Amino acid sequence: MKNEGQLSRRQILAAAGFVGLATLTGCGGGGDGGDAKDLSKKQNGAMKEYRVGQQFKASKPLSFSMLHNDNPGYPYKANWLFWKEVTKRTGITLKPVDVPLADYEKKRSVLIGSGDAPFLIPKTYHPSEVAFVSSGAILPVSDYTHLMPNFQAKVKKWKLEPELDSIRQSDGKYYLLPGLHEKPKSGYSLSFRTDVLDKLGLSLPTTWDEVHQVFTAIKQQYPDRYPLSDRWSTNTPFAVGALQSYLGQAYGVKAGWTYDNISFDSTAKKFVFTGATDAYRQMIEYLGKLVAEKLMDPESFTQTDDQAIQKLLGEKSFAISANPQELVQTYRYNLTKQVKGATIEMVPVPIGPAGPVVLGGIRLENGVMVSSKALKSADFVAMMQFVDWLWYSDEGQRFCKWGVEGVTYTYSGGKYRLKDGISLMGSDAGAPKDLQKDYGFFNGVFTYGGSWALVSSSFSPDEKKFQDAMAQRRQLPIDPPHPLESAEQEQASLWTTPLQDHVTQNTLQFILGKRPLSQWGAYVNELKAKNMQQLVDLHNKAYERYQKENG
Repeated sequence: MKNEGQLSRRQILAAAGFVGLATLTGCGGGGDGGDAKDLSKKQNGAMKEYRVGQQFKASKPLSFSMLHNDNPGYPYKANWLFWKEVTKRTGITLKPVDVPLADYEKKRSVLIGSGDAPFLIPKTYHPSEVAFVSSGAILPVSDYTHLMPNFQAKVKKWKLEPELDSIRQSDGKYYLLPGLHEKPKSGYSLSFRTDVLDKLGLSLPTTWDEVHQVFTAIKQQYPDRYPLSDRWSTNTPFAVGALQSYLGQAYGVKAGWTYDNISFDSTAKKFVFTGATDAYRQMIEYLGKLVAEKLMDPESFTQTDDQAIQKLLGEKSFAISANPQELVQTYRYNLTKQVKGATIEMVPVPIGPAGPVVLGGIRLENGVMVSSKALKSADFVAMMQFVDWLWYSDEGQRFCKWGVEGVTYTYSGGKYRLKDGISLMGSDAGAPKDLQKDYGFFNGVFTYGGSWALVSSSFSPDEKKFQDAMAQRRQLPIDPPHPLESAEQEQASLWTTPLQDHVTQNTLQFILGKRPLSQWGAYVNELKAKNMQQLVDLHNKAYERYQKENG
């Protein structure tokens, strides 16, 4: 789960023009960085005039190797319609190197390190790509976006240049082709037993102050129970990862799953240490108040997801963190079977001191790395055109998500409908076929990003209501680029882990009341003793260097 700011003066992006022969040979406009690349001997199978909105079709059959993240929810099948239809439409046969989801990052590192990586390496989350930059094992893909008219058009139309700037490295280039969103998409918030609220004459809260009031009223009615018993705390580096993430957002600070030691203070125009800021302290203070007043179950920070869910279903709690899928498929489905008259709703993230905001930068999603070996191939230009069509064109994105019109779905009146007998994420429990498991569409390796119309086309009514509300909020500025050089990166890594561990341990101690917040100053001094200021100075030096070199 996973920010916006300044426009790059260096990016010259062709919005909708075609990539003609001059550009393909490297005699024309050059890439994102403006460097002309001689690609005249790498055009085997490429289209000479490949435009925005045009169906890519290789001029001769080609195949490309690709790392495939095998999701246990829809295990890989060689006979998926997806693979066959990709070849039919594009002339490209994908050769997946299938890796189980649990081993994906480790196996990816091994393959890249040994020089055996496939050409295409998708499902990579920034900043995972940084580890492979100094070895030269992956391409600076920003040098080749001139081959990708759909990618360029979306970047320009949706004003995504600041987001791309945020993932640039010290050489001014980026090494990951991320998923591109038209609008920010939020994932998590609180859900409440609305039948209990109705019984007590309470409305769904819209602010964190109102959340406290609602919890207090529930506690008065049910003094032997906790209004909130939460989940998503185990197996995450920060206790109650989801809750801290969206609560932190209300304070304008990266916390929980989105925590980063380093944040940019847009007022002071410099980087600061996140875990020592006033906003982070205020967020901790709020959670500590919930625990101290017995409005939140202290076991929220250590229990498994299943334990938290069972407390909700057993009416030992009345609120829990949710995402739209869990709300419908887990909470509502099971509550209606176990508790007569029970209803539950998810609210837009309650508003806090920062106002109605969302963290910036969430319009970029995981993306594709390209192995440096691919550049040596005579098929390189065709491969980049293919990547552009499949991951970034409107038609390619629609295909990856919904499949084949008339076979897996129909489209009319601006609405997508699955064909009878096909289910998606439990949409039709009795359907004999599943869009992901049986056809290979809606696969997280290929399906992300896109226009709001496409992204929202699969929303349930609950999710549509939630996302529409969140999409109206102001995005906080993205941290500006501050890429570290390799030696600095190594030094930062040595400082980062001890600092992050100290923040994690003390965050929990403060929240649970095991350490009083009156010791906040002592805690900050402990961070200083662990090289907090040196880490901050390192990032500010990198920021100033990047500003000087790149404007």
